[in-house]
Amino acid sequence: MFKTILKVDGMMCGMCEAHVCDVIRKEVPEAKKVSASRGKGEASFVTEEPVDTGKLKEAVSATGYTCSEVKTEAYEKKGWFR
Repeated sequence: MFKTILKVDGMMCGMCEAHVCDVIRKEVPEAKKVSASRGKGEASFVTEEPVDTGKLKEAVSATGYTCSEVKTEAYEKKGWFR
């Protein structure tokens, strides 16, 4: 599994976070655990396979937010049930 983290500038409220999450869900339908934090200035999600980060960055930027960086790292499920 892979975790993708986007650095997003311009999120000011909960609706901004929701807009960014909606864009991620639209561009990456298989994304799970989609979240955005205006305080941290980032959004993240988990997928089974790596995603096209260039396309994702363009989609977020097209909504009026600035996506300055996208990174993907290995993700391991945590918890009792694997």
